[in-house]
Amino acid sequence: MTNRPLPSRRSLLRSGAGLAALALAAGCSSADDSGSGEPEPGPSTAAGTAPASPAGTPSAAARAAMPAESRPHTRTFMAWPALEEVWGDQLPGVRQDIAGLAQAIAGYEPVVLLARPDQAEQARQLCGSTVEVLDLMVDDLWARDTGPTFVLGPQGLAGVDFNFNGWGNKQTHANDSQVARKLLEHYGIPRVQAPVTGEGGGIEVDGEGTLMATESSWVNDNRNPGKTRDQIEAAFKELLGVEKVLWIKGVAGQDITDCHIDALARFAEPGTVVLHRPFPGTPTDVWTTAADQARGVLDAATDAKGRKLRIVELTEPDPDQIEGYGKDFLATYLNYYVVNGGVIVPRFGDRAADDRAAGVLGELHPGRKVTQVSINHIAAGGGGIHCATQQQPAVPS
Repeated sequence: MTNRPLPSRRSLLRSGAGLAALALAAGCSSADDSGSGEPEPGPSTAAGTAPASPAGTPSAAARAAMPAESRPHTRTFMAWPALEEVWGDQLPGVRQDIAGLAQAIAGYEPVVLLARPDQAEQARQLCGSTVEVLDLMVDDLWARDTGPTFVLGPQGLAGVDFNFNGWGNKQTHANDSQVARKLLEHYGIPRVQAPVTGEGGGIEVDGEGTLMATESSWVNDNRNPGKTRDQIEAAFKELLGVEKVLWIKGVAGQDITDCHIDALARFAEPGTVVLHRPFPGTPTDVWTTAADQARGVLDAATDAKGRKLRIVELTEPDPDQIEGYGKDFLATYLNYYVVNGGVIVPRFGDRAADDRAAGVLGELHPGRKVTQVSINHIAAGGGGIHCATQQQPAVPS
């Protein structure tokens, strides 16, 4: 178990008014350098905003939208864990895991790894020549949460900055709070500052108008004090181009993310959801209850196209057979990552469960090669492959 003075991602507590119109051009607002994580007020209109409908908001066809992860990527972003105060004696091991994961993804698509300038050379040596290392100040490895969430629209690509605040000020984030802005500036991609605070791991879209999220990680005073669920949902619809939000209760205060959706339920394709299930015989706890509640919501739900959802349950490995250790260990297969032509899946050491998960995810993503990667040190920190990656979607020709 890592000897961390700061809480890890998995067991922290166990030891809008005035939505900004989505702008895809020069009118996008910019964050200050305070690192406070509080959203700035944005303009109600901006140059390049799509033509408005009679109600005064861009029509669904004209708005930008977050594409499904299965759509083609230009590249994957990752980050090099920087702080011993966060990882303790696990830091060398988690860096080896990140290097191995980056190399695996680089077999399918370009990878850009963000690293502090004084750590960049070590990252280059461990990752090898197939991975590009970009000098940029970071604190931790969770690029899904610290990086921008990309959207595509009539005017091209933009990045939504969800004002990362260390999962509700639970972990140091002076540099990570600026990653989205600085990364977008580096690539010259327009930035859209969200009027809400949260993380990329807290949203899951099907690419056809449906989004899943947990209330515990969004309708929470540690991120969005005073904002209602309806206000946050309106922000999702405006920023990400979705038409329907499926809210799952989740679990607040039991892990640093307050139960991100990407460890609980994922869209394999429109109309099909993969759902995490605890290992059979596991004593009933808050995570079992969360999975049961999610199942109830999804069984009764339809998506934005009116389809009933097909639910595919994916059981976690036998805790007595996994190779990793620690009370924070995140042993879910749901935190996989879809890349160009492939699916990157965690391997935990329970051979039967690992092979079953790889088979199920391969069937759910036909035509893609499944690559299993051991992530014992990353998982010991309460995260997974999806948490450590963020895709930049390709702009269609």
